[in-house]
Amino acid sequence: MTAAARLAALDTLPAGDLCSRAETALASLVNVMNQETMLLRAGHLRQASELTPEKTRLAQEYVTFARAIQRETKRIVAEAPQLMDRLRAGHESLATQMAENLRVLATAKTVTEDVLTDVARMVGQNNRTKTYGTAGRVTADPASSAKGIAINRAL
Repeated sequence: MTAAARLAALDTLPAGDLCSRAETALASLVNVMNQETMLLRAGHLRQASELTPEKTRLAQEYVTFARAIQRETKRIVAEAPQLMDRLRAGHESLATQMAENLRVLATAKTVTEDVLTDVARMVGQNNRTKTYGTAGRVTADPASSAKGIAINRAL
């Protein structure tokens, strides 16, 4: 089935079915994001990253339904206005969860960068020469500073 045929099939679903599917995808997405946020807060970065494929799949699924609902808004409002209200409330819940998730991700990234920067700085300090040069100052040999420590900013 082509993408156009799948979209057309969504557009012809009864309002209740379309909204129900969107609501299920939305609730699942919020749930996965909540799990990820909790894992990140607990410092379990690897476990949190394992949720990424599922979160991506659910986000794509939800966007597909949301776009179908946007195309069919007039029909859905006419047939089932209460379902649109529930979807709007669910979408607000998603927005709140996303904001919290992004805040926690930014904090985890900052903490990770700070730790790695501090480690690199300390390793570099330990490798410096601790003798006096001809001017009576401790000389720093840039060639002896730490090498091989990198910070991956793509958290």
